[in-house]
Amino acid sequence: MGRVLFQEELIARVRAACAADEGLDAALMYGSFAAGEGDRWSDVEFWLFFTPERLAAVDPHAWCSAVAPLRHGLVNEFGTYVAVFPGLVRGEFHFAGTDAIAGVGRWPARGAPVERMLVVDRRGELEPVLRAVPERYDAPVDRPAEAVAEYCDRFLNWLLLAHHLARRGEELRAWDALGHVQRHLVWMARLAERSTGHWLTPSRAAERELTPAVVGELRAATGAATGEGLAVALRNAFRVGVRLWQELARRAGAPVPAELLAELGSALDPA
Repeated sequence: MGRVLFQEELIARVRAACAADEGLDAALMYGSFAAGEGDRWSDVEFWLFFTPERLAAVDPHAWCSAVAPLRHGLVNEFGTYVAVFPGLVRGEFHFAGTDAIAGVGRWPARGAPVERMLVVDRRGELEPVLRAVPERYDAPVDRPAEAVAEYCDRFLNWLLLAHHLARRGEELRAWDALGHVQRHLVWMARLAERSTGHWLTPSRAAERELTPAVVGELRAATGAATGEGLAVALRNAFRVGVRLWQELARRAGAPVPAELLAELGSALDPA
């Protein structure tokens, strides 16, 4: 029998804390452990829905400290409380009121079975909202025209911007734009290979879920924030992007903007 992960101990403690907090109306777990994919590097992630009176009084740091000693606590840019537990384990805790339960219904996907996600549901309001959310995102793998417009066109937009920024000498800004190029390339690769299991975070498990050949192409589309590093990365991103675009356009029975791509290809590789 394998050793129990510290994250699994934390999850059990959070469940107990939720059950004991009478001002907590509902709670759910999401992310890797809810999906059954958690490992020693994974976060623990929860939404906690409190009554208005309890929410006004609750201290996120104190609440999480009662689960386990904290190394640090912070509020990230999305307003989520991030607890750093021993062993560098991250916990994401959304402290919200019961009026936020309805907002769960607007999630694009829940990513896990309801039974694994549901922690507390005192009034039975959370479960039907969760069940109405699809478990997996409906990626446009069988809607190629939509895929070309949403992912190939946006790939081109970011690639063109990164090219201009690199030529201007704004290497760090070009490097930032290259990150958007790469993200759209992974989406395009998933569509081309019909591998859409982790769609909303497309790089997750990409090394296992995409073919070694395309993973190699995607790796080659990365680079340092230097003139030469960006030039090589952008050329490689262009090559794999055009190949994937042509495949998706073929499925859609749609043309690619050949003249524009030829011009951009020459600009990226003037030799």
